[in-house]
Amino acid sequence: MNADICIHAWPCSYYLDTEKRWVSGRLSLTPIAVRFTADKTRELLVSLHLSSISEIKKESSSLIFSSLTILEKTTKHWFSSLQPNRNVVFNILEHFWREQLLSCPGAGAQADSLQMTKGKELTGLLAASQKRMEDTTKVLHYQGEQFDNIMKGLNKIDSEMDVADRLLTELESPSWWPFRGKLWKGPLEAKPKEEATISGSKNQEGVIIKIPVIITHGTNSNVMPGKFTLLVSGLEISDSNSQVIHRFELEDVDDIKVYTPYEVSIRQRFIGKPDTSYRLLSAKMPEAIPVLEMQFSKKIQFLEDALGFFGARKSPQADLGNSIWQAATGRIASVVQPGSSLGEGGGGQAQLQKQKQIVSESETQELKQVLSR
Repeated sequence: MNADICIHAWPCSYYLDTEKRWVSGRLSLTPIAVRFTADKTRELLVSLHLSSISEIKKESSSLIFSSLTILEKTTKHWFSSLQPNRNVVFNILEHFWREQLLSCPGAGAQADSLQMTKGKELTGLLAASQKRMEDTTKVLHYQGEQFDNIMKGLNKIDSEMDVADRLLTELESPSWWPFRGKLWKGPLEAKPKEEATISGSKNQEGVIIKIPVIITHGTNSNVMPGKFTLLVSGLEISDSNSQVIHRFELEDVDDIKVYTPYEVSIRQRFIGKPDTSYRLLSAKMPEAIPVLEMQFSKKIQFLEDALGFFGARKSPQADLGNSIWQAATGRIASVVQPGSSLGEGGGGQAQLQKQKQIVSESETQELKQVLSR
């Protein structure tokens, strides 16, 4: 479904070896392929699967023009006049190419023969749901610590109000009252200890997920590789050497825009000076977007391309409620006991017997073990 999503596209020229000439068009990147389409004829001249690419290099054509070459087996494809510049295109293509190789080793020989049975799809669905609930548990645990700190703060305020009330009472007492000069200093002396406890808890933070990204800062067209870390207390952007470039606390983030399942932007607004914004592109971004949606449900905005993708996936796969487990349990029940789901009539049984078995016995056992945890 998401194989046709255009992650990025760049105007460029492609060297057509059969006609010995350069053709202007657009180089586009999808989650699994690199494609080039001619401007005049709208013809798809190149379509390369990422797993079949052997090498991506920066080279020069005719010793003058800077070019980008993509090697597929024994065929080298030349691209030149890349906009905004060659380095930007190279960094993005190399990032998605490497992530494809890391996530699918040996996928080049089996790219056309990848078919998942219903059992494997259900197993993947349950694994994704379990991962999502683990992330939710981490966030809820951190929120519980925040509530504990709030209660400590309220108790401190209450004790200080008691002291203020006693001081006011003492001030209002007559001058001849013998206990007028006695002050209650116990709660005031305990204040530094409480502050130390609260400050110590602030240093505890957990990493929810960390992914490699391509970073664009503000309106700058240059990009750089780095890492994006989602913490229970905020967001952190660092370079390839793990040096922190910028950190957003939860309250600092004003809006998050999801352009595609692979590209998001994060912005913090200011008055009287430029906003701080970062645009992040990553092949692993679909794993981070659900966590962002959970942490910033009122600040995240899905644009048209991303809305169509996540809207289509939300019903079978992204629902974290009981519907996932009910659907999975019902599917297993219908496979193990096909007669119970037919209700009435023998026609349904005859039709079911004609269908091939879509879930193997081993897959059924695996699903039953996961659901019984």
